[in-house]
Amino acid sequence: MKAIELHLPILLVLVPLLTAILSAFCRRGTAGWALAVIGTWCAAAVAWWLLIKVTATGQPISYLLGGWQIPIGIEYRVDGLNAFVAALVTSVGAVLMPYARRSVAHEIDEHAQAWFYSMYLLCLAGLLGMTVTADAFNVFVFMEISSLATYVLIAMGRHRRALLAAYQYLIVGTIGATFYVIGVGFLYLVTGSLNLYDIAARLGTAPPEFYRPILAGLGFLTIGICLKLALFPLHLWLPNAYAYAPTVATAFLAGTATKVAVYLLIRIFFSIFGVAFTLKSLPVPEILLIFSIAAMVLTSLSAAFETNAKRMLAYSSVAQVGYITLGIALANQSGLTGGIVHLFNHAAIKAALFMSLGAVLYRTGAVDIASMAGVGRRMPLTMAAFVVAGLGIIGVPGTAGFISKWYLAFGSLEKGYWPLVFVILASSLIAVVYIGRVVEAAYFREPVGPTVNAREAPLSMLIPLLFLTAATIWFGIDTRWSAEVASGIASTLLGGLK
Repeated sequence: MKAIELHLPILLVLVPLLTAILSAFCRRGTAGWALAVIGTWCAAAVAWWLLIKVTATGQPISYLLGGWQIPIGIEYRVDGLNAFVAALVTSVGAVLMPYARRSVAHEIDEHAQAWFYSMYLLCLAGLLGMTVTADAFNVFVFMEISSLATYVLIAMGRHRRALLAAYQYLIVGTIGATFYVIGVGFLYLVTGSLNLYDIAARLGTAPPEFYRPILAGLGFLTIGICLKLALFPLHLWLPNAYAYAPTVATAFLAGTATKVAVYLLIRIFFSIFGVAFTLKSLPVPEILLIFSIAAMVLTSLSAAFETNAKRMLAYSSVAQVGYITLGIALANQSGLTGGIVHLFNHAAIKAALFMSLGAVLYRTGAVDIASMAGVGRRMPLTMAAFVVAGLGIIGVPGTAGFISKWYLAFGSLEKGYWPLVFVILASSLIAVVYIGRVVEAAYFREPVGPTVNAREAPLSMLIPLLFLTAATIWFGIDTRWSAEVASGIASTLLGGLK
């Protein structure tokens, strides 16, 4: 057991990576699904093991690949922040697995199902690699692994526009990755190192003439990562990608991919530049604040006018990313706590929303709002889960979404930005509109078309959905774990700033 514990950081990546390779050789979807269950559940166990260990000791875990010392070798470094994110990513994947068997069988042809699970596991491995590695170029490698797998996952959707959505994401993702690696090149030029923590130490002693390339590196890194996390106005790839991808892929990406990109942004801002420079001296918080507000309001308005429920939730995801980056922009204890806890809360809430739509799609074959007329009467538990998760997106007290917005509101007041509280409230009211449109169609209209003969979702899909719905309520009432862990992470990040 002790020997396994020493290698937990590398096992977190190797387990899904190896099962992805094995799944690629399967011919039957059931075998691919079984390997995906093993890979995701084992990765979740490793991630939670790491989180418990880091939380208990309060010390980061350093794992040197090949025994090479920093800065020559690649280091995996696990602290409270990335252990929290790794646990979140693997938990979403683990909960999705029982749901995936029927959903994938319904939406993807038999001969391609094992390949879907292989790409799913490969994407998971890439995201976890981005989370635990402390090497800037290694982040780029894992970013490309997860991105390439994501392009395939999106392209496997049955809608004729799935290929176009995947191609759009490929173009934007390539640009984002290019910007990121250019930013890493600037930092390597200045410091001669690729280790994130070594870069932070060396930037602080860089001569004044290197200030401009350092700022250029920060700019390229920020834009590249913001393309990946779909911050407004760099979000145009996301609505189509989420709308036309298979439901399991959409729920997984909404709950994990953008969260890992946000993690990377936090790491760059607070663990590298925030350590080397006074964060207030960098032109980051104000710019990020403006785009966060625009995301919260404008993409919420876009969601309110959508007729396709999956596209509606996709625009909602961009708005929710705005809440998270708002917490980063505030850069104080309450604001950053709100942003980090919303990483967790939004992952559970949005995965539940997409899973409920996937169940409706499984029974009726459509997720246009008009075609969902009366579905609440035919699928009461599925739509009850949608309503509860929708209340979480709105931020109703008693749900996890309220906790996030409460901290963000306090952070805004502490910063003296009291109008931001009204912006948070206004964007929440817009969420009432777009969630309300689905609720109105599902409960206050007569069933039409395939909805007339629809019935409740299968238990294998319903139980994971209800589990995430229960989590939406639980973490809205009992915040002792999620908010306290997020607060501790925020305190550590802010404590390391100049």
